[in-house]
Amino acid sequence: MRTAFSLRGRRIAACTALALSAGMLLASPAVAQPAPVPPTAKELPRHAATPLPDLDLSPLRSAGTARTAQAGEALPPRFDVDGDGLTDILLRDWGGGLGVVPSSDTPSGPWYSSGSYEVSMDLVPLGDQNADGMPEVLVLTKHGKAELQGGATLSGSSHYWTGGGWNVYNKVFSPGDVDGDGRFDLLARKHNGDLYFYRSTGSPSAPFSAPVKAGTGWGAFDQLVGIGDNDGDGRGDAVARTPDGSLYFYGSTGVKTNPFKPKKFVGGGWNTYNQILPADDINGDGHADLYARSVTDGSLWAYAGRGNGTFEARQRLSTGGYLAVDQFAGSGSIAFAGKNALLARTPGGTLYWYGATNNGKLTAREPFEGDWSGAPLGFAASLDGDVFGDLFFTLDGTLYTGGWSGGGWGSYNHVFGPGDLNGDGKGDLLTRDRSGVLYLQRGNGEGTGFASRLRVGSGWGQYNRLIGAGDVSGDGRADILARDGSGVLWLYKGTGVSTRPFETRYRIGGGWNAYRQIAAPGDMDGDGRADLLATTSGGTLYRYHSTATKGVFAPRAAVGGGWQVYSNLY
Repeated sequence: MRTAFSLRGRRIAACTALALSAGMLLASPAVAQPAPVPPTAKELPRHAATPLPDLDLSPLRSAGTARTAQAGEALPPRFDVDGDGLTDILLRDWGGGLGVVPSSDTPSGPWYSSGSYEVSMDLVPLGDQNADGMPEVLVLTKHGKAELQGGATLSGSSHYWTGGGWNVYNKVFSPGDVDGDGRFDLLARKHNGDLYFYRSTGSPSAPFSAPVKAGTGWGAFDQLVGIGDNDGDGRGDAVARTPDGSLYFYGSTGVKTNPFKPKKFVGGGWNTYNQILPADDINGDGHADLYARSVTDGSLWAYAGRGNGTFEARQRLSTGGYLAVDQFAGSGSIAFAGKNALLARTPGGTLYWYGATNNGKLTAREPFEGDWSGAPLGFAASLDGDVFGDLFFTLDGTLYTGGWSGGGWGSYNHVFGPGDLNGDGKGDLLTRDRSGVLYLQRGNGEGTGFASRLRVGSGWGQYNRLIGAGDVSGDGRADILARDGSGVLWLYKGTGVSTRPFETRYRIGGGWNAYRQIAAPGDMDGDGRADLLATTSGGTLYRYHSTATKGVFAPRAAVGGGWQVYSNLY
C-alpha cells in the first residue's frame, strides 16, 4: 500500500482565552473586560494520511501484448522517475503535499520541489526536455508563478526557472510534441476560452518561446487533457470534456496557430469521473492511453488507446483508494485549493470540523477546542500561503485571523471570504456595512493584512445570506452566492477585476428559504468546482453539486441527518 503524504496542518486563528472573552463580551456588553490578546496559531483537525493502492497495470500490459502486430514505436513517458519506461503518477494530496505513485513495484513516497515553496496548485509533466535522462515538471503556484522543476527523481527535483503572470490562465496542459522537434510543448487557456501555444525550447533557463494565440472557444470544456500521440502521426493530441460528460478527441495538426484538427466525439458518461489524466503509453502499442478517477469511490480506471482517437473498454486499476488526491499532475480539471471543509457550531458554543472527502461526502466530525458561543465567526477560503481555509472573527471592531489582528471592522454586519477576487492568487474578504454597501478587502497572500477597501456597490442589504468559497461556475474564478428575502438564490460570477469583481447576477431559482442554513464548503467532490450545502429545519443536510452549466447545480443529494443540533454552519 502507498501513502498520501499530508505535509501541512490546517491552521486557524484562535485561542481559548480569547474565545471565552468574546463570548462574555457579547453576552454581557455592560461588563468591563480586559483588552483582547492576539490569537495564536492552532491546528484545526485535518485529514489523516491515507494509504494509496498499488497500480495493477497487468490487464493493460497483457492487452498490449495481444496487439503486438499493431504496435508502433513506444511513446516517450512524460514523468518516468522509477526507470521502467512508463509514466508514473505525480499528485498533490489533500494535505497540500506532493507524492509519487510509481508504475513499477518501487515504493512510493513524498516528492519535494525546490524553489519558492509556494503552494503547488497544478503540475504539468513535460518529459525530458534537455536530454539529461530525467523529466521536467512545470509547477503552477497559487500566486500565479510557473516554476520549471528539472532533474526529477522519485523523491524530488531541482529548480530551473520561474516566470510570473500565469494566473491569466485557468488551465495549462501539454498535449506532447506539437511541432515535431521531439519536445513536449505547452498549451494554456485563458478565462475567456482563448488558447495559447508555448513552444518548448529545451533550455532550462528559458524553457518556452513567446506565446502564440492558437484558438478560441475552448471555454466550453471543464477538462482539457494533453494525452500524447494517440492517432499515430507522431504529434501530441488532446481530449476535452464538457460538463455534461461528453468527451471529444482532438488530433494534432502540427501548426502552432491552429494545433488541432476538428473535434471527434468519443462518447458520453465521462462525468462519472472527477479527474481525467494522461497515462501516455501503458501497454507498449505506441498509442496514448488515459487514466480517470471515479467520483464515487476514488477508483482509478484506464482506457487503452486504439490509435484512431478512440479507446478500448475501461480497465480497473484500483478498487477505491485515490480519494486522498486533490490534484493529479496533468489532470484536465481546473486546480482548486483554499477550502474543502465545513465548520459547524452548536448553540452551546462547541465548534466542529468536517473535512470534504472528494466524493461529495464529509468525514466524521472532530471538535476544536474552546468556547465559541456568541463569537461572530467566519471560515474563509485560504487567506495565506497554504491550501486550507482560515477561521476568523471580529471583536470590538478588530478582525482576528491567523495570528494577525487589525482594527476598523466594527462598521460591518457581515464578513466572508470567497477566495481570490482580483486575480492575484491571494485570498480576499468581502464586507457589508449596515447600509447595505459591499466592499472588497484585498488580502496580501500571507493572512497578515489587507489593502485599502474598494467599494463594490450598494443594495446588498436585500440578502439574508451571502456566501462563497471558490469557483461555482467552472471558469476558475471565485464566485459568490446570495439569497434574498423571498428565497431566491442568485449567483454572482467573479471577474477577477478589483474595481468590478462580479458580473451581473444570475438567478439560480426560488424556494431556498426552505433551508435553515446554507454554507459554502468549497469543492466536495474533487472536480475543482465549489459545491453548496443546505440544511432543513428537520436536520437533513443536502449537497448541491456544481455542474458548471446553465442550471448551475445538480438536483440535491442527501448527505445525512441530525444537523439541527447546529446553530451555524461556516
